[in-house]
Amino acid sequence: MTITTEALVGQVATENPLATRVFARHGIDYCCGGGRPLAEVCNEKGLNAESIVAEIEKELSTSGEALARWDNAPLDELIDHILEAYHVPLWEELPRLDAMARKVLAVHGDKEPEMLADIVDVYAALKAELDQHMRKEEQILFPMIKAGQGAMAGPPVNVMHVEHESAGEALRRLRLLTNNYEVPAGACNTWRALWHGLAALEKDLHEHIHLENNILFPRALAG
Repeated sequence: MTITTEALVGQVATENPLATRVFARHGIDYCCGGGRPLAEVCNEKGLNAESIVAEIEKELSTSGEALARWDNAPLDELIDHILEAYHVPLWEELPRLDAMARKVLAVHGDKEPEMLADIVDVYAALKAELDQHMRKEEQILFPMIKAGQGAMAGPPVNVMHVEHESAGEALRRLRLLTNNYEVPAGACNTWRALWHGLAALEKDLHEHIHLENNILFPRALAG
């Protein structure tokens, strides 16, 4: 596609997967906010939309890596990819990060009591929501779509959209609480690993939600 400032952010990400790297660098929401024009999003964030387009075009022309496009893949393959690339790792990573957050609070709570306690609370709520969210997808929504019943999946898809928005808000709060994941001076290895782990979780969830909101769900509902 020819990328313009009026293109929808999610469409740009779908048709040019490498563009997600540029969006991530500038904090542009391409998953939950994928239905908005690039110019509108950039204006809100004080970014120059033409510069962002130029940066995306440079990424596309100079990167030797070709990321997979999923907008034309069979839905069964897309679902299997989401499960393998995102759900399976999350089932392991979510409890690991929870344990790390609680350990950092227990050991270093005297240094940043409010911030670390808030991180534990926000993360615990996000983990609980994602646990239920993935179970609903794995047990109800994904089997419906694989059975060719995606056109009737409007109600569960609506629920997934609401929960994606909630997860996105939790990620924004975690980024704010951690000062954009800048590791504090004197932080121990566990504290550092927690910051890196939460940053990686944000990146993966953005990609994960993008594939569902902007590709899987619209295609499934369209039958």
